[in-house]
Amino acid sequence: MSPSTPDLVPYDEALSRYEPVLGLEVHVELSTASKMFCGCPTGFGAEPNTQVCPVCLGLPGALPVMNAEALDAVIRIGLALGCDIAPWCRFARKNYFYPDMPKNFQISQYDEPIAYGGSLDVMIDTDDGPQTFTVGIERAHMEEDTGKSLHVGGATGRIHGAQHSLVDYNRAGIPLIEIVTKPVPGLGKYVPELARAYVGELRDILRSLDVSDVRMEQGSLRCDVNVSIAPVGAAEWGKRTETKNVNSLRSVERAVRYEIGRQAAVLDAGGTVKQETRHWQEGSGTTAPGRSKEEAEDYRYFPEPDLVPIAPTPERVEELRGTLPELPRALRVRLLGEWQLSPLDMQALINAGAVDLVVATVAAGAPPADARKWWLGELARAANETGTELSALPVTPAQVARVVELVADGALNDKLARQVLEGVLAGEGEPDEIVAARGLAVVSDEGALGKAVDAAIAGNPDVAGKIRDGKIAAAGALVGAVMKATRGQADAARVRDLLLERLGPPE
Repeated sequence: MSPSTPDLVPYDEALSRYEPVLGLEVHVELSTASKMFCGCPTGFGAEPNTQVCPVCLGLPGALPVMNAEALDAVIRIGLALGCDIAPWCRFARKNYFYPDMPKNFQISQYDEPIAYGGSLDVMIDTDDGPQTFTVGIERAHMEEDTGKSLHVGGATGRIHGAQHSLVDYNRAGIPLIEIVTKPVPGLGKYVPELARAYVGELRDILRSLDVSDVRMEQGSLRCDVNVSIAPVGAAEWGKRTETKNVNSLRSVERAVRYEIGRQAAVLDAGGTVKQETRHWQEGSGTTAPGRSKEEAEDYRYFPEPDLVPIAPTPERVEELRGTLPELPRALRVRLLGEWQLSPLDMQALINAGAVDLVVATVAAGAPPADARKWWLGELARAANETGTELSALPVTPAQVARVVELVADGALNDKLARQVLEGVLAGEGEPDEIVAARGLAVVSDEGALGKAVDAAIAGNPDVAGKIRDGKIAAAGALVGAVMKATRGQADAARVRDLLLERLGPPE
């Protein structure tokens, strides 16, 4: 077995010999109207290279100006993560060449970040039930995003093997915050689950702050996953790899799990893990080598001479602290009591990424139990089948609340409601429009129901006889026959009542 192309060691076997250490770097695009250092718009999906100017293209003589709204957003993020806010900090130039860097350097922060020293509590399922772990935050610093390269003609979308490359600079200069954890050792087999839960919890916080749309599939939240392993009991940690730009919670977990198995195979074969960046391959669920991982000195950081230092006053920091909403963890504690949930119930909502969706559905008028039922049932199934996040499904909490209302009013039963949601997910319109177009309303006309009940009795005389003899449980078979005859559109409870009225045992 070659150390350069190792097999994968099974996960449990790898953990029996090696101890993993995790680190996560999350890049978040802020949802400001304009870019970090110029007035260009930041809307997603515009025609390539239409949202650019001399500043974000790095043209000679163009000078940057700090976006005050972005600074406020970053301070609020730092406060929500329990960080200290620097009373004085500045930007630096991070020098490296890549085609999507029009200036050949990135304006970032180096040794003087705006926020540092926070933490985030994360709950995950363990063999002993849900447990909370604290992940330390090393720093949160401001920087500008890069442009986006498109490599055309290859099989993988990477530059290797491509026929040519195109660059879109619309994204260059969009405000970014990078949130870097401290190394997380000692979690053993729970490392992949913690990585996923941490990014999910962070995403929920950012969404609650309304500072980013955190759309991982669009790249407004991207995660770099750092993993190292060392023999159990070793005095030093192993060399780490950094898997870049992982763009879904599921993939964060899979990338950690894969790297542990891959690195274990390298070490088992007598090789050495290279400190390098790697690329996540979504289709195969593997990582591929990128480039050797640079150290800080390789970037030749130096203070950015065209921007003044940042010195938020204590009064301004406290003013921004007062704008923080109820954060997700506090919200969940409150909901446990208000919705009478068990910790396992809440963990199921967290694991599915459904807390905010259920809250919004309840706010739109649905009872909490019904909102949970549909998001964790039919909609979670649809998300699993399509391999997408629950929040990315093309259905809104208001639409789910309307389906719940239609069921409560007797216009739909559960079977018909599932068909309505299926239509919403397929883009057929609003729930009421789908009910009308598909003819899905519950049959509640007494005359029509009576005819269907009479036909079921006539077609099943043996079952009808049992009911007359007092075997009420047998009514289920006739209810099923009526539901089949009405294509599931009858009111099952009313059908049962009609059957018993006709067939109930004599007084």
